[in-house]
Amino acid sequence: MIQIYHNPRCSKSRQGLAFLQETKVDFEIIKYLDTPPTNMELTEIIEKIGIKPIDLVRIKETIWKENFKGKELSDTQIIEAMITYPKLIERPIVVNDDKAVLGRPLENISSIL
Repeated sequence: MIQIYHNPRCSKSRQGLAFLQETKVDFEIIKYLDTPPTNMELTEIIEKIGIKPIDLVRIKETIWKENFKGKELSDTQIIEAMITYPKLIERPIVVNDDKAVLGRPLENISSIL
């Protein structure tokens, strides 16, 4: 089942959701601010996308700037920061079995449908 990690307050995330709705595929919406991913889930998502954990962080968020900017953090610490503060996770993320993409730009989503 396709999943979208979605934040309804984010315009890019709403665009990703609309894109999936237009394709008429079945999918599950995960409002990750309400239900943050576990360490294992987030680690798997990062591996499926094929990026480093820092590449999934919204580094312009105030939370990041005030608590983490300029610090030497391990991948594990970065993942823990995103779990503790899910607002730091870039969005939308679309997962389809063993593949995942960051839905920016929207065309990325097409590549895993």
